[in-house]
Amino acid sequence: MAGNKPTTIKEIARKLKISPSTVSRALNDHPSIGLVTTMRVKKMAEEMAYEPNQTAIFFKQRKTFTIGVILPKLSEPFFSEAISAIENVAEEKKYTVLLGQSLDDEQRELNIVQTFKKHRVDGILVSLGKNTGDTDFMEVLAKTEIPVVFFDCVPDLPNVHKVYSDLSSGMVEAISAFIERGHNKIALINGPESLLASKDRTAAYTEALTKNGIPFDSNYIVHTDLTEHGNEEAMEKLCSLADRPSAVVSFNDFVTLDLIRYAKLRGIVLNQDMYFISYANYPLWKYMDNPPMGSIEQYPEQQAHRAAEILFDCIDKKEYVETPQEVVYPSKLVLK
Repeated sequence: MAGNKPTTIKEIARKLKISPSTVSRALNDHPSIGLVTTMRVKKMAEEMAYEPNQTAIFFKQRKTFTIGVILPKLSEPFFSEAISAIENVAEEKKYTVLLGQSLDDEQRELNIVQTFKKHRVDGILVSLGKNTGDTDFMEVLAKTEIPVVFFDCVPDLPNVHKVYSDLSSGMVEAISAFIERGHNKIALINGPESLLASKDRTAAYTEALTKNGIPFDSNYIVHTDLTEHGNEEAMEKLCSLADRPSAVVSFNDFVTLDLIRYAKLRGIVLNQDMYFISYANYPLWKYMDNPPMGSIEQYPEQQAHRAAEILFDCIDKKEYVETPQEVVYPSKLVLK
């Protein structure tokens, strides 16, 4: 390669005294080219520091070999596991992953979608933020025919691909575990009421109480915006009740950390005066001397891996993906 000018297929062909089309086929391991010729071409290409013209390849195949991933917060262990699984699938497919964090901001989420659209990504994986009230970006993407697959936090919409965890199975196990240990005053500290995951938790909580013959008390369901202040306010509401609950199911492990800290300030002894079970099953509990009673596993790696597989099937235009795929993993209680 002279100077900064990239080596071309024509230059390799000239060196080897063969046609450019033969060089191209050999570089792509075409079966019509013999092994000896293929090895000669690849050796010369390496010596001349040849690199394929990706722009030309993208144009020819009408693909950029990139996918976009939108997550609420990469700092959360759940999404760290998820992105690792997605990148593993993408690497197998020889794709690059572009990552955007919505930070639970609806406008930021839409901006990321617009950015991915401009970069002509071949597909998008999305876990919705807790403040996402609508899915206008679906219309934006529909016009460009970019396939989208949702996972974990999914929209309550028909005709979309989605992979998520069935929160009810873990909730039933959690309520049953509390009852087996003598608790009948069981509260739920839930997320924002607008969030589909919050609605699912409320429905599962109510169903589990009914199955076990425990009367429903609306005072025992409180909501938080998932901020530290919101979590403390939710805990204060429960602690201020005349008939304070002895067991609490919370939205996730990070919420529970705030609840435990606030409970200690109120003189409430963990796993004596009040017991906690939450969702997510993050590894942080193994570092605590006195962890909560349990946590509910939602399988982020499996969710993300399956969502990525569906997305690549859409990109490859496999027939069965024309019907929206809905994959559900049952959640499971893990006692600590």
